[in-house]
Parts: sequence; structure tokens; C-alpha cells
Amino acid sequence: MAAKIRRVVLDVLKPHAPSIIEVAQRLAGLPGVDGVNISIYEVDRMVENVKITVEGADLEYTTILSLIEDVGGTVHSIDEAVAGKVLIEGAPQLQDL
Repeated sequence: MAAKIRRVVLDVLKPHAPSIIEVAQRLAGLPGVDGVNISIYEVDRMVENVKITVEGADLEYTTILSLIEDVGGTVHSIDEAVAGKVLIEGAPQLQDL
């Protein structure tokens, strides 16, 4: 049996509507989700680039992806994935050494 997904950080391109507030609320309502953080880091005329962090005890990535696609978003990359019994915070990355 695979370990449970505890956190995913996604780089997403989405239209201006719905707002990040609505997207966060919808993601937070998914089964297994304990919290959601969305930050806008770039805005264009038609779209915005956002960083979405989703945490929970047992996340279903395909459900998260489906919701993002339903609101018109596209996942550019999975920037972090955490699985297992605990969340590991602040692990040094190779580029930081």
C-alpha cells in the first residue's frame, strides 16, 4: 500500500475568475484536505500564475487536479510532494547547500 499524500505544492496558471478565495474554499472542501494556501506571483491580462499548497492527512491528487481543471486552471508543475506519517519542514534543498 502506498503512503498517504500529506502535502502538494502546485504551480498553476488560472483565469482571473474564479478568484483565489473561491478556489481555496472549493479545495478546502475536498475530502482529506485540512488546509489550502494560494498565492498569486504573476498577473497577466487574461490569467494569473498562482502557487497552491494543499495539506491534509490523506490527499487525493487526482481530485485536486480535477477541481483545478474545472475552474479553468492548468498545473504547470508539482513543486513539492510530501508523503508518509509526518510532514518534514524546511528540509534543505541541493541548490541551497
